[in-house]
Amino acid sequence: MPSNVVIVESPAKAKTINKYLGPDYTVLASYGHVRDLPSKEGSVDPDSDFAMRWDVDSKSQKRMREITEAVKDADRIILATDPDREGEAISWHVLEILKNRKALKDKAVQRVVFNAITKNAVTEAMAHPRDIDAPLVDAYLARRALDYLVGFTLSPVLWRKLPGARSAGRVQSVALRLVCDREREIELFKPQEYWTILAGLKTPSGTPFEARLTGFDGQKLGRLDVHTEAEAMRIKTALEASTFAVTSVEAKPQKRHPRPPFTTSTLQQEASRKYGFSASRTMQVAQRLYEGTSIGGETVGLITYMRTDGLEIAPEALAQTRRAITSNFGDDYLPEKPRVYKSKAKNAQEAHEAIRPTDLFRDPGSVSKFLEPDQAKLYDLIWKRTIASQMESALVERTTADIVATGGEAPVALRATGSVVQFDGFLKLYQEGRDDEEDEDSRRLPAMAKDDQLARERIDASQHFTEPPPRYTEATLVKKMEELGIGRPSTYAATIQTLRDRDYIEVDKRRLVPQGKGRLVIAFLESFFARYVEYDFTAALEEQLDRISAGDLDWRQVLRDFWRDFTGAVEGTSDLRVAQVLDALNEMLREHVFPPREDGSDPRQCPKCGDGQLSLKLGKFGAFIGCSNYPDCRYTKQLGATDGDTAEGIGDNDTPIGQHPDTGTDIFFKSGRFGPYFEMAVEGEAKPKRAGLPKGVDPGSANLALAIKLLSLPRDVGLHPETGKPIQANFGRYGPYIVHDGTFANLDSPDEVFTVGLNRAVTVLAEKANSRGGRSGPSALAELGEHPTLGGPVKVMSGRYGPYVNHGRINATLPKDLDPAAVTMERAVELIAAKAEKKGGKSKGGRRKKAAVATD
Repeated sequence: MPSNVVIVESPAKAKTINKYLGPDYTVLASYGHVRDLPSKEGSVDPDSDFAMRWDVDSKSQKRMREITEAVKDADRIILATDPDREGEAISWHVLEILKNRKALKDKAVQRVVFNAITKNAVTEAMAHPRDIDAPLVDAYLARRALDYLVGFTLSPVLWRKLPGARSAGRVQSVALRLVCDREREIELFKPQEYWTILAGLKTPSGTPFEARLTGFDGQKLGRLDVHTEAEAMRIKTALEASTFAVTSVEAKPQKRHPRPPFTTSTLQQEASRKYGFSASRTMQVAQRLYEGTSIGGETVGLITYMRTDGLEIAPEALAQTRRAITSNFGDDYLPEKPRVYKSKAKNAQEAHEAIRPTDLFRDPGSVSKFLEPDQAKLYDLIWKRTIASQMESALVERTTADIVATGGEAPVALRATGSVVQFDGFLKLYQEGRDDEEDEDSRRLPAMAKDDQLARERIDASQHFTEPPPRYTEATLVKKMEELGIGRPSTYAATIQTLRDRDYIEVDKRRLVPQGKGRLVIAFLESFFARYVEYDFTAALEEQLDRISAGDLDWRQVLRDFWRDFTGAVEGTSDLRVAQVLDALNEMLREHVFPPREDGSDPRQCPKCGDGQLSLKLGKFGAFIGCSNYPDCRYTKQLGATDGDTAEGIGDNDTPIGQHPDTGTDIFFKSGRFGPYFEMAVEGEAKPKRAGLPKGVDPGSANLALAIKLLSLPRDVGLHPETGKPIQANFGRYGPYIVHDGTFANLDSPDEVFTVGLNRAVTVLAEKANSRGGRSGPSALAELGEHPTLGGPVKVMSGRYGPYVNHGRINATLPKDLDPAAVTMERAVELIAAKAEKKGGKSKGGRRKKAAVATD
């Protein structure tokens, strides 16, 4: 009997599909990508026509050995990875490895794709195999090479010219620019005063309603056209002296049509609006719904593939959707013909069907008990959106009444609007959320007719000010990226997560706020690499990649054209001086770094010495604001801090905020390049004791009591009952923690540093040990980032014999008097260098210089 080996991406899919196919098939998982470009120079070689050198990591080596062994005894190899570009690439990589290992010989190799993990979908796919889609693989190779070349070429420039910067990426940097540009719009925004005038009126039957101003003395007036209180009072006075009559009433029927079924981006947007999910969280939950859950003893995939920009629904699913509408809502809610939606994407190169349930009769109520809460929410959203997309339109009657007020200084025009839903249609089931609510008059107007005389109840004149555009949410950023053609469905979530991981943006109340580090990177790139963060350029490059996937362009020629211009731009920065960089950054970030002062004084005048000029400065660990009179004036301010953070003691480094009650020693509240901190001299010590303000504490709330508490740390909690060794509580770079014998464990809140008792501490430490399987082996206490000169991650580790720093193969033990939570990158680099020199070699990162490469 012939033997068939099927290769999929995830073990969950492998188990389910094996049940569908039976004993003649062996289904194995690749666990995603099996090889990638190594993080070292030369992985893509432009001089060899962009030859790419791939590397298989140790875990993938083991899995590929298992796949190779299974293939040797098989008659047929079926590559069944996901139905998009990344899935095609994984199949290609697996096939290339098997070829290199001479495991194929004359065996049949087929590629199959299915859009849902159901028995019908899988067996149908097996009946229609094809070859690997070469143009789709070419598009993957071009994208991967571009991301590598941009990361490995641009990131080192950032490290040299802009200390503290982590990385730049082809799509990542453009997405960051969107967030930073919006912040700049907000900073430059000048509020405009305007007044609204509403008339509270009554119909002849006594029913009240409101009408808004539309004109005065023959001149039309829009929402923002009444600028001053004097204008508003003049119109109000005229209205108060007027009589009111209806001049026309018009009722117009309107149709509201349902939205299309979900694509990747619209699902991410709606899950963010309705549930506050991040893009990455939405994709994680959707992945699990796609891979399936056990229902009635059978594992079934609940939704179709979730990375898509297509809007089509398969004919059999469309028919099932229409039957479900009739069954659940009746014939009135079923349109005469199925709705057909067309994708607006220039080249929908991902999986082509929209995201939908695999079985439309599997309603949310029947499956929620088998799902986790977030899965149930997302399935409910997908099911309702799919059903609603094929339901009848809603019928709305919109009524407009025009009114004239006469008898005052001049005639005044008013208008009242209202609407009523005459047939709810798809609204019975689903209504799309909004990113930023807009005023929409959905009230029903009372009955009135032309020439009706209206009674005046009140006239309201209200002052308002225009507001700046809102910061992006993840949903609106994804929407904007899609509108501009930046990135693709499979990249949105990863791009946003990369920006968060790099500390380039922060999420505050679901809004994306650019951080100082991110704004510096964008200001640098806009000043010296403007073309490569332009929206049109990035979108045009994405379109070229889509044309490669369609077989219309040669992928190497696209790389040649890009590389020729890009290397020229990089070479143009080789002689760039620090002064030039600072001048450009000071100008580009003027509104952010030096905002106008309330008293109208020069925002760049040093508040300490009075005659120095403030400017951005570049230190080993990034940018900060300093005085031009350094070293005579040592005023510094953290980038992003306001003048208020320095006015009351922080910037006045010579004025104590009080004295310690036990010693009488002066305590100062200062601001350094890493933020505000308390400082106190210690008798017999050469250096003063310092305590940074914990993250999340408002500098304005800092006082002497808080200073005393923080300067008393670390706090002794007690002796561990098993070891007799002390347990201490403290704050570190990554929050509150306790430490015992080199083992660190996080605390839930900052308050616990001062309140945690011995029993609670022992429990937290035990939970930490259990989370590592009871082992006391090495664990990462903190990741400090990329080595500033050699590349590669630098970590603070907790080991069996105490804490140490690690880089590549070099482990350097921490001095006993050095708190692991206080280790900086600078100190870690010193320890690593000393240990490497002692060993007579270099750390692994020194032999293979790495760059922080950012993918899409």
